Amino acid sequence: MSSAAILSSLETSPKVPQTLTEKIVQRNSLGLPKGKFLKTGDYTRLSPSRLMTHDNSWPVALKFMQLGASKIHDNRQLVMALDHDVQNESESNLKKYRQIQEFAKTHNVDFYPAGRGIGHQIMVEEGYAWPGTVAVASDSHSNMYGGVGCLGTPVVRTDAASIWATGWTWFQIPLQAKVTFTGTLPRGVTGKDIIVALCGLFSKDEVLNHAIEFSGSEETLQSIPVDARLTLSNMTTEWGALSGIFPVDSVLVKWLRLKATKAAIYRAYGLAEGNATPHPRLTHERVDELVQNPISADKGAKYQKELYLNLSTLCPYVSGPNSVKIATPLNDLKSQNIKIDKAYLVSCTNSRASDIAAAADVFRVAARDTNGTIPKVADHVQFYISAASSAEQEEAEGSNDWQTLVEAGAIPLPSGCGPCIGLGQGILQPNEVGISASNRNFKGRMGHVESLAYLSSPEVVAASALHGKITGPSFYEQPDAWSGVLFGEGNGDPRIQKFSAVEAVFEEGISQLEKIIETAEKQILGSSVATEEGNEQLTEILPGFPEKIEGEIIFCDADNLNTDSIYPGKYTYQDDMTTEKMAEVCMSNYDSTFSSIVKEDDILVSGFNFGCGSSREQAATAILATKIPLVVAGSFGNTFSRNSINNALPTLELPKLVQLLRIRFPSPTETLHGAAPLKEKKLSERTGLKLRWDVRRSLVEVFDTNNDVIFRKKVGEMPPNVQEIIAAGGLENRVKQEVAKQQT
Repeated sequence: MSSAAILSSLETSPKVPQTLTEKIVQRNSLGLPKGKFLKTGDYTRLSPSRLMTHDNSWPVALKFMQLGASKIHDNRQLVMALDHDVQNESESNLKKYRQIQEFAKTHNVDFYPAGRGIGHQIMVEEGYAWPGTVAVASDSHSNMYGGVGCLGTPVVRTDAASIWATGWTWFQIPLQAKVTFTGTLPRGVTGKDIIVALCGLFSKDEVLNHAIEFSGSEETLQSIPVDARLTLSNMTTEWGALSGIFPVDSVLVKWLRLKATKAAIYRAYGLAEGNATPHPRLTHERVDELVQNPISADKGAKYQKELYLNLSTLCPYVSGPNSVKIATPLNDLKSQNIKIDKAYLVSCTNSRASDIAAAADVFRVAARDTNGTIPKVADHVQFYISAASSAEQEEAEGSNDWQTLVEAGAIPLPSGCGPCIGLGQGILQPNEVGISASNRNFKGRMGHVESLAYLSSPEVVAASALHGKITGPSFYEQPDAWSGVLFGEGNGDPRIQKFSAVEAVFEEGISQLEKIIETAEKQILGSSVATEEGNEQLTEILPGFPEKIEGEIIFCDADNLNTDSIYPGKYTYQDDMTTEKMAEVCMSNYDSTFSSIVKEDDILVSGFNFGCGSSREQAATAILATKIPLVVAGSFGNTFSRNSINNALPTLELPKLVQLLRIRFPSPTETLHGAAPLKEKKLSERTGLKLRWDVRRSLVEVFDTNNDVIFRKKVGEMPPNVQEIIAAGGLENRVKQEVAKQQT
């Protein structure tokens, strides 16, 4: 290395080691003080390189106009792609699509019409999601961009409108998790198997609301192609993470080179026709710049969680039914002869050309037993296929893979989300069983709430469609000595694991010593705790933010209560929903009686990971429609928390309160000594208990029917920037104030 290069590296090296996530956010933040290096927990003004909106572009446009804005801050930031409800040819939907297209044309925004592809796939294949940058989308599966080394994370509609108007929105750097892969991926095991296994093996919210960085040796990462990485990153959403990013390595660079070469060839062909221009993003010059200015995590960067998975020990996995946290090795399911009614090779997760080819190979291999004739899908099964984009379908057609599946009896659908989100043709009916290569199998997500949905790789979906039951192809052969998947905490290196164990024992010793000292101090100085306001650290309350919030607790005892349960997907794109109608359907996929039970000023308390799933803003606004002023949970999905802040719905995490309520209102299976419960467990329980949150004192108290305190807990101070948004009535009003200032 030259002396100039060494000097340059010294000048640009951070004083504090940063993760890849922290570095990328730092690159895309506005107004940072000189010398400030972002870390977990820091708030920042994030200006993403790209923002994609889809069918919700028109609702975002309405919010944008409600802000008083008339001009897009930077139209180069924006991408619009119609993909969710593309099968809906009703006049109202077509009108919305026309409005979005006209808005994009007026503001010179890159626009992709219905049928061109799913927005996330377009972001990747058209080079909008670029390594080392931030790309966001008003959709929960924007995590997918991490497959190409781009920090992808969801924003909500109000965030999107704010970015349109100002170029930025607020962001808090989340907790960091490092997931190390060891070994290499065996033949017949796919990227989908990796993420399905991870969701099932680490199913205790280990990475909830974390930013994940995947790592491994060069040999290990060589066994995970980019298409598999996209699948993995896509489904980190279901794992509970805010992002899932792969390093910028030789595998990615080769993939980008291929994309740039293809773009150059198409341009050369166009030049011959006299109508070509260079691709604006997929160029070798841009790849050269990426190679010359690499970005990676610093040695010594701090992660709050470290996990590992040995890929060499992995086998095909199936998720479900109706939960990604239930993951079972395929061989364990095959013997159960689970009959299926529908199979799906659809969605942004697994319907690229490589996935379609893998599914077609299942039928081609089976054709060896039928004298070369492609066998048909089982008589009682409907097999639906939809490419991630028109470009991916063209590639699949060029390899005759698409035609092979159609010849086998697959039912083609236009490129779009469709049945993955329960829209259009082919959704699951009552008591039907489906297996899909998509990303989400929440109850009622892909159709009726009384249906069962499993998730798997394209190969397993195809084999199951062929045989009419959950099964797999012959590509994978389980080793004779196989004894299970190796996984756990740490990085999988036994030498470092041993050192970490010693370090943990040392830290535990220090912790115990500190407790002994603390106990001695209390004995000497006394253990009284000040309860008078004069001796407490009080939170400053900004004008417009309530000093106290109180109401009766309505207890919905469920963990992982997702946004589909809070606000059913079939209403998500009905833009004419009234507040009264939203209140009526709120929580209906969880408890159809909820709207008749809840009362104004009730405090909703639920279990852990409340509001996981999609980024739909209505999950928060529907709760507000019921006039609930506060939601309490053991923990929240981060996107729901973001939606809540943006829409002026306060939330609190109180895991011990949830545990207390579960003791007072046990499930039938939780009664002592196996005795029958005195009454049936209610999904939504009016408890008769009153909760009071004293915001100034940062104190939560719960009172029983005799007005005796049964729970008291100090909580974190409400940050001024969050108070500011809620006091303004939400981020929309806060940005409206800023836009008004800019125009005066």
